[in-house]
Amino acid sequence: MPTPATVESDLELPTRADTVIIGGGIAGIIAALELAERGQQVVVCEKGVIAGEQSSRNWGWCRQMGRDPRELPLSRISMDLWRAMRQRTGEETGFRESGVSYLCDTEEKLEQRRMWFEAHGGTHGLSTHMIGADEAAALTPGSTVRWVGGMHSPEDGRAEPTLAVPAMARAAQHAGARIFQNCAVRGLERQAGKVCGVVTELGPVACESVVLAGGAWSRRFCHNMGVRLPQLSVIGSVLRTGPIDAGVESCVAAAEFAVRKRLDGGYTIAQPGENMADIVPDSFRLLRDFWPVVKNDWREYQLRIGKRFIEEAQIKRRWALDEISPFEKVRVLSPQPVKKTIDSALHSVGETLPVFKNATIEESWGGFIDVTPDIIPVISGVHSLPGFYMATGFSGHGFGLGPGAGKLMAQIVTGEKPCVDPAPFRLERFRMA
Repeated sequence: MPTPATVESDLELPTRADTVIIGGGIAGIIAALELAERGQQVVVCEKGVIAGEQSSRNWGWCRQMGRDPRELPLSRISMDLWRAMRQRTGEETGFRESGVSYLCDTEEKLEQRRMWFEAHGGTHGLSTHMIGADEAAALTPGSTVRWVGGMHSPEDGRAEPTLAVPAMARAAQHAGARIFQNCAVRGLERQAGKVCGVVTELGPVACESVVLAGGAWSRRFCHNMGVRLPQLSVIGSVLRTGPIDAGVESCVAAAEFAVRKRLDGGYTIAQPGENMADIVPDSFRLLRDFWPVVKNDWREYQLRIGKRFIEEAQIKRRWALDEISPFEKVRVLSPQPVKKTIDSALHSVGETLPVFKNATIEESWGGFIDVTPDIIPVISGVHSLPGFYMATGFSGHGFGLGPGAGKLMAQIVTGEKPCVDPAPFRLERFRMA
């Protein structure tokens, strides 16, 4: 599995802070950095290690192109932040403005891309444009497929998940945030109907605000606090090669594979739209919420029922704050990749770009992707519990959107004018009962 760069934990958990952030993924870490730069006393509590889950296991794409229109303003903010991230952190994050390309081998697929482009490609100052067969061929030297065209965004790019978030975390520490790993938050403390602190496995921390950025664990945490969050998790499967001179610089996605060049000269490879959705007890509890996805987009997911159903059923949904929480029993979620998906992606890229048939496969891995019913994240305060906020449910878009999401979250917490309209991301868009 990917190993994120090491972040040293701070030594002594304080008894008081302005804001406590639960979760050390990209959204939580950027929120911590933004708040610390504003002079807040910030504590980040991560049950495992910084970027130990999906923030180090994703594809490493940073894109605006192809987004849901509700995400486009936030993606624009995120790209501006990505471009400045190396200077901001003083470290290598791997970000390169390499471009992102969606290539099509049929007119039907090209028309689907053109529909998005005509509806949204000219908005928000995007550089996205349609390309023809010759331009598509130039992006994939040696391709056995004669592309009919595609969609390309030269201002989008890539970064290194195992480097980026740890670099951001160290920058947050330099700004004054304090980070504690292997420090699970068991729950919230309340006074007069408001958040007044958290209880961690290392002790309590009094605070005025709590941001939950717990990824796939967020629903379980919320349920114990009496807050309804409709969220499920699917498994994404990814592999990486050793160094290879493939000549593919742009991030490229076709129907059967997606590739991203890495700093080490290898490539990250995945299969678009092939996520494994295990049927678990929450699948039935949330069927009404997710039914539109099941009905309309079921081809995007592989469904299976197996041992994960039993595993999830055995994890506590309620616990007291003086009990060991589920987050202390499983520090890092590390699911096995789906072999069929990995094999299919590798076969497809090799058939299309024969140079990859000679690539050495260094590693494959799985990661839990937190998904909401409308595939849009929650970046919001919780009206029923003042002082409680969440940034979760990024539905596979969290790495690219993370910088903007963290900034927006910090602005919501402090009451500043938000960088984008937060309404599309409010929790209350879902039914609350």
